[in-house]
Amino acid sequence: MRYLIFGDVHGNLPALERMLEVEKGNFDQLICHGDVVNYGPWGNECVALLKNLKATTLKGNHEEFFLKGYYPGQNLIAKTFFDFCYPKFNEIEIIASYGDFKDVAGYRIVHSIADRYFFPDTDYSSITFDRNFILGHSHYQFFKKVNEHNLYNTGSVGQNRQFINQICYLTLNDEDKIVTLKSLKYNVDLLINQMKIENYPDICLAYYNQKNRI
Repeated sequence: MRYLIFGDVHGNLPALERMLEVEKGNFDQLICHGDVVNYGPWGNECVALLKNLKATTLKGNHEEFFLKGYYPGQNLIAKTFFDFCYPKFNEIEIIASYGDFKDVAGYRIVHSIADRYFFPDTDYSSITFDRNFILGHSHYQFFKKVNEHNLYNTGSVGQNRQFINQICYLTLNDEDKIVTLKSLKYNVDLLINQMKIENYPDICLAYYNQKNRI
């Protein structure tokens, strides 16, 4: 079985479609670790597409926000995005059906562990894992060996924090247990232009426009 594992799509349909186009025929099962919604203009469309493709999709923190109907944090940018995107979202029943984790090929796939952000430069000296993990949440792609267990972060499909016009994900082959980190460049202006058409607040547009590009 060949798995294509990804997450943090954040309503970015052009990025999701670009990844699927490039990887067409290279996988047997799609697994999304969550945060399909919020930020980008196509939350409904991304949720519908993954359902149509019979992807295994997990809940991220942004699905939890949408299911609760409010953003509990203090980040002004994140709150502004939520206040703009949530009223336009109508696929609540689908995201309510998302799972919490998926175990495949010796890995537990989750969106995050205790809602913690793991980065390449996180101090792992005091962290103990009881298994191999594949996760997302921080939007940074990396691999770490932590107390003899593998930790992979897929990075983000729709909102890469290092380069905003880069799609990051990984593949896992069940037969040989090989994990491959992958990335693609795409045209992020497709996203930004649609945000302008839909009259996103200036603070939201600035968030994308001010990020680095490759």
